Amino acid sequence: MSLDSEQIARRLDDVLTQAPVVPVLAIDRIDQAGPLARALVDAGLPVLEVTLRTPVALDAIRRIRIEVPAAVVGAGTVLTPADLAAVDAAGAAFAIAPGATPALYAAAQTSAIPFLPGIATASELMTGLEQGYTRFKFFPAESAGGVGALRGFAGPFPQVKFCPTGGIDAARAPAYLALKNVITVGGSWMVPTDALAAGDWDRIGALAREAAALRPPR
Repeated sequence: MSLDSEQIARRLDDVLTQAPVVPVLAIDRIDQAGPLARALVDAGLPVLEVTLRTPVALDAIRRIRIEVPAAVVGAGTVLTPADLAAVDAAGAAFAIAPGATPALYAAAQTSAIPFLPGIATASELMTGLEQGYTRFKFFPAESAGGVGALRGFAGPFPQVKFCPTGGIDAARAPAYLALKNVITVGGSWMVPTDALAAGDWDRIGALAREAAALRPPR
């Protein structure tokens, strides 16, 4: 399956426009997966990025799909074509990478799931455009120039939209979401490490509701 730029953008927009914030999740224990996803989805954040940073990540994606069918659960930290194939096989709804390589772009063209490549510079963005992409993860957002960098990209690249991730918290998120070239933001502030370890789903749910209220889905 080879996609043109409009098809690629449409597949990604179908996912990214569902909520103002995409929780970025590092799940260490498989028993956390279902309750965590349920707390986030019930609070208004249905799109979840499970990062491939832990041994149980793929199993967590499978568990969430079964236990929380309302979740749109995808995978983050996808680094190789093998990663992309693995998350596809696990039933992920989308895949996100912190960067992109020619091999990943090639694999994404034949993948059954939408792929969001990461960029941090204008040159990386231009490479993505050559591959037919107009939707990107901007990472690491804060250290790569933050809101100012995205404003700068808007001039020469008016067709491009972003999901900035990296160093964004509840205080910083509104400034990103106010930009016309930002669809949604990624972050983990609504899932504090101590709350996750303790299974404090009420606290996580409260923080998630605040995040979901930052801007209505478009």
